[in-house]
Amino acid sequence: MPDYPARRRQMVDTQVRPADVSKFPIIDALLHVERERFVPDSWRDACYVGENVELGNNRVIFEPRTLAKMLEALDVQPNELVLNVGAAYGYTAAVLARLGEAVVALEEDEALAKDAETALGEAGVDSAAVVTNPLVEGCPKLGPFDKILVEGGVGTLPEALIDQLAEGGRITVLFMEKRLGICKIGYKIDGEMTWRQIFNAGAPVIPGFETKSTFAL
Repeated sequence: MPDYPARRRQMVDTQVRPADVSKFPIIDALLHVERERFVPDSWRDACYVGENVELGNNRVIFEPRTLAKMLEALDVQPNELVLNVGAAYGYTAAVLARLGEAVVALEEDEALAKDAETALGEAGVDSAAVVTNPLVEGCPKLGPFDKILVEGGVGTLPEALIDQLAEGGRITVLFMEKRLGICKIGYKIDGEMTWRQIFNAGAPVIPGFETKSTFAL
């Protein structure tokens, strides 16, 4: 039987702390959420390695460094409502649930959504609600959201997600240009978005989030 608590400590010590992630709530959440609960069976023994968990169809669960650095920039507070776009099996939602007041785990794949509900329930996470809806549409009926985390690569960020970000809120997005990815933090101030680059990472572009081509006649 693998020693998963030891693997979590090693993940934090070798992948998260060296990436200049130091906020105690984030470190504590990553040490306590059992990542092995929230991945496909084939990934369970390898879920703590430093790479994205590939789910097929250009979907991933972020590797620990990428997620941790996004969380550091997002700075989720205990009274905040968070939207996790592309929740997959619910791992990131479980981590966010330890940081904020409530989490909406958005997933468009019905099978993944059911697995996420099961995994979150078995882990005792009662402040994260799984919602099935197209990822590009977000979850307008439950917004606006104080913080939004998009899990996967993005070419173009749908306006619907920006509209659902509360005034003064933050969103973290991994923008991909071919194979180069730049993670950015966006701030909504007076209804306008301001972006700042955080770090480089990589992930497939989520279906529906591809860069929209423009053609001149």
